[in-house]
Amino acid sequence: MTTTTAVRPQAVDLGALPEWDLTHLYPAIDSSEVARDLEKAQADSAAFAKAYEGKVTDLAQDGAKLFEAIQAYEALDDLMTRLGSYAGLIYASDTSNPRYAKFYGDVQDKLTAASALVLFFQLEINRVDDGVIESALQHEGLSRYRPWFDDVRKEKPYQLEDRIEKLFHEKSSTGRGAWNRLFDETMSSLRFNVDGEELSIEQALNLMVDTDGAVRRKAAEALAKTFKENLRVFTLITNVLAKDKDISDRWRGFEDVADARHLSNRVEREVVDALVSAVREAYPRLSHRYYRLKAKWFGKDALDYWDRNAPLPKVPTRNIKWDDARNTVLSAYAGFSPEMAKIAQRFFDEKWIDAPVRPGKSPGAFAHPTTPSAHPYVLLNYLGKPRDVMTLAHELGHGVHQVLAGPQGPLMAPTPLTLAETASVFGEMLTFRSILQNTTDPEQKKALLASKVEDMINTVVRQIAFYTFERKIHLERKNGELTAEQLGEIWMEVQRESLGSAITLHEGYENFWTYIPHFIHSPFYVYAYAFGDCLVNSLYAVYEKAETGFQEKYFELLKAGGTKHHSELLAPFGLDARDPAFWQTGLNLIDRMITELEELEEA
Repeated sequence: MTTTTAVRPQAVDLGALPEWDLTHLYPAIDSSEVARDLEKAQADSAAFAKAYEGKVTDLAQDGAKLFEAIQAYEALDDLMTRLGSYAGLIYASDTSNPRYAKFYGDVQDKLTAASALVLFFQLEINRVDDGVIESALQHEGLSRYRPWFDDVRKEKPYQLEDRIEKLFHEKSSTGRGAWNRLFDETMSSLRFNVDGEELSIEQALNLMVDTDGAVRRKAAEALAKTFKENLRVFTLITNVLAKDKDISDRWRGFEDVADARHLSNRVEREVVDALVSAVREAYPRLSHRYYRLKAKWFGKDALDYWDRNAPLPKVPTRNIKWDDARNTVLSAYAGFSPEMAKIAQRFFDEKWIDAPVRPGKSPGAFAHPTTPSAHPYVLLNYLGKPRDVMTLAHELGHGVHQVLAGPQGPLMAPTPLTLAETASVFGEMLTFRSILQNTTDPEQKKALLASKVEDMINTVVRQIAFYTFERKIHLERKNGELTAEQLGEIWMEVQRESLGSAITLHEGYENFWTYIPHFIHSPFYVYAYAFGDCLVNSLYAVYEKAETGFQEKYFELLKAGGTKHHSELLAPFGLDARDPAFWQTGLNLIDRMITELEELEEA
């Protein structure tokens, strides 16, 4: 009888894994500081409304007075974001903890109530004539906020009457927010039985990259079984949220199902359409071609879907201890910029990272910016795989970006998703290039190159397939509710198109759409990954050719936060995402890496 490795996630010695210290935000969920700031948020919001509601048009006649109001508004934003971030991070650390869930829900309710009082401010700003705003922005202090005013004005065509806006806002915690929470708590509570071991989703997904094909298959079957058992709730969540979005889009006047996301990303629909078209046209020369090559390495005509991300056969793999992962990423960052490594080092030294896998912990990984008066935090589920090292590099890239953009302040530090992925993917590329450069064994080098190609396919091809899936779902939902069978059929259709004939999609895979959190939390977020990857590929090509000055320009890009459009940020590098050829540069890099693997095969 073959012994499986279902319990490997618990048994591997990865060294001491760090846990974050959230006392940097608040001492505890029941601390007097939390109670004080919740009361202050409510009181200050009420005072702000009393001082300015119904008066913004007159206020805008005097730049100094509008500046004073903006400063008060930004201080409120900082306070409420700190509270909301703390509640969200506490909840993410263990979504199964009833105290944490109640705390998170209570804080969200109170913040929704407080923020509803100041909702009028941006709405009234958009009723002020452009000329009056322009005149006010000549004030020395207020002029700094021009990018924020520009962003607010872009929302004007989709703005509703004040009372409707307030209703939408107040009902968000019992509407979309509640369904998001149901998804999170359901997903975190799921258990997947692999040879008698009850695993969390992170542990089960980790077995999909095990060296043993039998283990990968058992993990895939366990995932498929549990997803199928919970199809009813995930189908309901998906239908409700798609309908909720359709209602909101219709009231606001968005023409396309993804237009609201494009607006929040500050990217034109035409730019995204060009990206999507370029990637879908490239499926045959990228994913289809690579998986045919990988199937050949496995001695097969086609790979089973659970072998898609499997380690290469006959190439030794090892579990990477935490200290080694940390040193690998910091060394790669330092090779590009000592300042970048210095910022990243703070995440380790000052307990800004939570790495262990725990029951109830949110799956996946993220970097949360919190607010500029504090600092970011990174959540990982570290299991010692090579991809976990890349995830660390990715999230630290976000973290460095968030630190550098912080001085822009609460209103202008946040970066559109398309640009937010730039630093994360660039951090991954730096780490990969550093590891590849220090690898001398030909087989290990081949494995590294293959792993990077797979990561890029997952970031570009897979995410555009996800985007295509979402579009089909949201468009079809306009005609009525979708059954679980319909959702599965659409999922399989887009997966077959993107993966090609060299991947066999067995029964059960039709339900793998259920666990993708972006579909629930951030509709149409996913194309930002492809945008970021292609952008970084183009940036990295510039970096490799640049003699001097690239690092400085790159840091200026990150420091800008949300103050500049992508066209302004890319111009110093001679890049333009509006040019259809721009996307080919990024896709061609993946193409060349696959060619390199083919040449290694022939050598």
